[in-house]
Amino acid sequence: MTSAGYTRPLDQLRREDESSFGGKSASLGELLAAEIPVPPGFALSTAAYATFASQQAVAEAISGGDASVIAQAMRSAAMPTEVADEIARAYDALGSPPVAVRSSALGEDSEEATFAGQQETFLWVRGTEQVCDAVRDCWISLYSSTAVSYRARLGGDRDPAMGVTVQEMVDAEVSGVMFTCNPVSGDPSMVAVNASWGLGLAVVGGEVTPDDYLVSKVTREVVRATINDKHHEYVPDPGGGGAIRVDVPADRRTARCLDEAALAALVDVAKRVERHFGSRQDIEWAIARGESAPGGLYLLQSRPVTGVEGPKTKPAPASAIAAVMTTFGANVKRGET
Repeated sequence: MTSAGYTRPLDQLRREDESSFGGKSASLGELLAAEIPVPPGFALSTAAYATFASQQAVAEAISGGDASVIAQAMRSAAMPTEVADEIARAYDALGSPPVAVRSSALGEDSEEATFAGQQETFLWVRGTEQVCDAVRDCWISLYSSTAVSYRARLGGDRDPAMGVTVQEMVDAEVSGVMFTCNPVSGDPSMVAVNASWGLGLAVVGGEVTPDDYLVSKVTREVVRATINDKHHEYVPDPGGGGAIRVDVPADRRTARCLDEAALAALVDVAKRVERHFGSRQDIEWAIARGESAPGGLYLLQSRPVTGVEGPKTKPAPASAIAAVMTTFGANVKRGET
């Protein structure tokens, strides 16, 4: 960690750092420690947020408790120089690539709760100034109406705090989410996979119905494969403006985006992740454009599965799994997978 304690490379984080950097960043550090492929990056600590929030106008707004006023005050506040300087150094050390800037709030990815769809991620962010702006926008999302309401339902009086994850982007040809169990029936012998072309914005936004696969952990047999019409995908904007939606060519729309070799690679890494954490996991992943799994496969996040029912005697229908996968996999408004 730097002398002020605001940033740390992801590969130096472990579970015990969750209270200082948030669940997402700590989990990525654990994956890297387990030699599971994760894009390189760095994390901002909750101390960076605390320094930003201690500025007079922001602190007064937070004290007032009106979420819209808080968001406006934060939007107008400058990034503290010492925090901006550390972000600049960490980003330069990463090689200044396009990055994903992702929220990593305390308690965000726990077994008791998931802040799915409530806090922000920004993709294909380029340049130090834009990274700082995206970090601030992640902090602002702590005070979105959905995030405030969800914290109120959970109870407790701890003030909200957020770390932020900054990761090198994967130019995903295929991406998705997977569960290390059947997320509807709870069957632990299965891996459930949703996948679509490009970045996962189209899936998270409900713009496409992804392909749905159910694969045996034991035999790697594809128990079910439901191939859907994936008519849109998100790709990097050639002009540098983030990600843009394009039409998928007609010959690819109803083509399966994962072959059996790729599914086998996903199952293998899912088992490794579950074994490392000792619990069922909800995993976001991407396969880099022009590459194949396992070499081009990267994990973008892993968190404990929440809200899964116990085993049932009848397998759940594919449509039910797709619905659950979308609900649990859509942890961001601008998701990377």
